[in-house]
Amino acid sequence: MIITTTPSIEGKQILEYKGIVFGEVVSGINILKDIGASFRNVFGGRSQGYEEELIKARKDVLRELEQRAVEAGANAVVGMKFDYEVLGADGTMLLVTASGTAVIVK
Repeated sequence: MIITTTPSIEGKQILEYKGIVFGEVVSGINILKDIGASFRNVFGGRSQGYEEELIKARKDVLRELEQRAVEAGANAVVGMKFDYEVLGADGTMLLVTASGTAVIVK
């Protein structure tokens, strides 16, 4: 399945719009990753634990978006975008969403 941020797919014709589809993933950040990130916040550098969690959440949300597009009868998604949010009283939950328009292309 083609998933793109653009409103069209080069070389393909959109035959039918199936509607907006979403994927949502809420991921908890464990205490060890949080401690490591705290040190990097003080001393500088990248937080590998958070980056890995973000990459996994992004892959999971794309899989969910694709599944919902298939359920809608689509074979592609155009205009896809990601959104990120920190949740929870202590900010230890990460919400990643993806949305786009499910379409049938030829």
